[in-house]
Amino acid sequence: MIGPEDLTTVMRALADPTRRAVFERIANADEITVVELTRGSNVTQGAISQHLKSLKKAGLVSERPEGRNVYYRAQPGGLAPLADWMSQYEVFWRDRFADLRNLLKEIDP
Repeated sequence: MIGPEDLTTVMRALADPTRRAVFERIANADEITVVELTRGSNVTQGAISQHLKSLKKAGLVSERPEGRNVYYRAQPGGLAPLADWMSQYEVFWRDRFADLRNLLKEIDP
């Protein structure tokens, strides 16, 4: 079972815009190294490493060492706490859109 602390960890990890951008770059690549993540960004390699540490703690990325390189890969299952939390609001929004649809039909039949 996914607990509230898991959701908090994921939300905190993705709340930082730079960290979110790092996660998106990892998610859009099969695997990527710290050097590749640093290249083309305005962030130091040390800062990237700190962001990766938070993403790993949240279960959003995994690492695979190979020689002198460490390759990072997104772990989509790490987003499960966020997806579960958002799914709780699906009924809420579905009902609101249904109410809006009915109101629009009343206004403009």
